[in-house]
Amino acid sequence: MSRIGKKPVPVPSNVTATISGQTIKMKGPKGELAFRVPEVLKVEKTADGVEIAMVEDTKPARSQWGMSRTQVANLIKGVTDGYQHDLEIHGVGFKASMKGKDQLTLSVGYSHDVVLTIPPGIDVKVAGPKSDQISVSGIDKQAVGQMAAEIRASRKPEPYQGKGVRFKGEYIFRKEGKKK
Repeated sequence: MSRIGKKPVPVPSNVTATISGQTIKMKGPKGELAFRVPEVLKVEKTADGVEIAMVEDTKPARSQWGMSRTQVANLIKGVTDGYQHDLEIHGVGFKASMKGKDQLTLSVGYSHDVVLTIPPGIDVKVAGPKSDQISVSGIDKQAVGQMAAEIRASRKPEPYQGKGVRFKGEYIFRKEGKKK
């Protein structure tokens, strides 16, 4: 039995939850999100909030039960607070800049600039004294995490000098170089 799946998801007063069939829609101050619950699970709105239960006790139902409950909880957090990832750029001459509202240009040591297209619903801001701080925010947890991962993948931090793009607060294990 899933300990997470058993708990109902409380719905705050400023969020409207709508259930139609297997689809859950959450509407809050930041926007609207939807999630389709797998067919092996049933979803219903109660006084405690949104409850997800198994239709019958099978392995696929047990494996998706807790994940579906967490997805619904993520919808609520997204439409109320939103999600944010902060990234830092380390390296001499490495910087970021915005080209319009939908393109991020990264100068991270290649012979060319890396240009990333920002999907709709995601907000990217460049700050810092040397344009070395990037903030990715939005209401969809998966989309925000994916965009932050793509920015980091443009130049992963290397272990010898620590150059590259990393998440704020991320520790990079440093290696010792060659000795004479």
